[in-house]
Amino acid sequence: MPEKSSYVQNLEQCMKCNLCTFVCPMMEVNPFYPGPKKAGPDGERYRLMAPEFYDYALKYCLNCKRCEISCPSDVKVGDIIQRARLKYAGHNLRDYMLASTDLVGILASPFAPVLNPVLRSKTVKGAMHLLAGVDSRRTFPSYSSRKFTSWYRKNVRDGFIKGESAPTGKFVSFFHGCYVNYNYPRLGEDLLRLVNAAGYGVRLLEKERCCGVALISNSFGSQARRQAIVNLDSMRKAVGRGEDIITVSSTCTFTMRDEYSHVLDLENSDVRPHLMLLSKWLYGKIESGEVQLKFNPDFRLRVAYHTACHMQKLGWRNYTLELLKLIPGVELVELPQNCCGIAGTFGFKKENYRYSQTIGDKLFTDIRLARGPQELESDVPFVVCTECETCKWQIEMSTGIPVLNPVSILASALFSSRQ
Repeated sequence: MPEKSSYVQNLEQCMKCNLCTFVCPMMEVNPFYPGPKKAGPDGERYRLMAPEFYDYALKYCLNCKRCEISCPSDVKVGDIIQRARLKYAGHNLRDYMLASTDLVGILASPFAPVLNPVLRSKTVKGAMHLLAGVDSRRTFPSYSSRKFTSWYRKNVRDGFIKGESAPTGKFVSFFHGCYVNYNYPRLGEDLLRLVNAAGYGVRLLEKERCCGVALISNSFGSQARRQAIVNLDSMRKAVGRGEDIITVSSTCTFTMRDEYSHVLDLENSDVRPHLMLLSKWLYGKIESGEVQLKFNPDFRLRVAYHTACHMQKLGWRNYTLELLKLIPGVELVELPQNCCGIAGTFGFKKENYRYSQTIGDKLFTDIRLARGPQELESDVPFVVCTECETCKWQIEMSTGIPVLNPVSILASALFSSRQ
């Protein structure tokens, strides 16, 4: 297990250069947030003496990790803040509801056709604003009445979609996450088509729980740790079979690769090298010459790529960009790396909504500029592309422009003999 004292030692490497303060999105919009340096290493020195020194302004930290990316001394500023919140911060029923993605998904899916319009109604939004503290201006993601795991059991045999590809004996395991399973099963189907086209079958993990990012950010550390242990046990079985574990969500991937060890004190060094986004895995297969994909020459799409904060921390954006460049009919624009502001469940809370939207304004402007004036739009569709589902919700709600995961773009562009 990682030594808990390592984070205490790490904070002493802080040089007070304040680079983390300059890159913090929250510092620009919220005078009540003391900033990464003061909330992280400086505050930790006081908290080590007595819990009474805990500053409740730490709740404003987005955990975007931009502070850690900028730090010349590699101080784990975001991790220090996350660990302090887990140890000292309180929570309420609203936080539990937002953090319990598996439970809410299980309850919501059977009633999705009725529930989705209800969640969009002004009356229900107003009630949730007053009674639960969920901002009435926030749009909830829709739930699917059909779970991805149900589609998989019905339509997949030996890791391949029935009738579309022949099994090859090569496999990867797929951590689908809550969003794919309960909100957007189509993304999981797209991954199957793409990985099958690469000659690999897709297995699901023996047991899967939510990655735990929402539980961590809402201070439910014990539950996050229990779910993480289930995931790690299942991943170890996949790795034992010689399989990589692929994902579609940058935040899920980052949480399981880094925060399981840095924040939850769980050993994952045996799993970490085998756990990656589909874009990193697929790029490696294409670069080595093992995989060749054929794309439809008639496919056309204008794509503005948004680097989600945790994708920036992972350092994997170039894998996605290079894959998108392989599609002849894609016109690609790389957006400036600005935070969208939603930070998972943070932007759903009424006390945070204004900060969330103000932080995201730069990105929303960049996206509109990339699209150009609506009256001059061409016949080629325009979309935003990102690996983060909460960025998708934020951008679609705030700009009205559709957002796709790169997996869906790649799968849609594949050449099919039936086309």
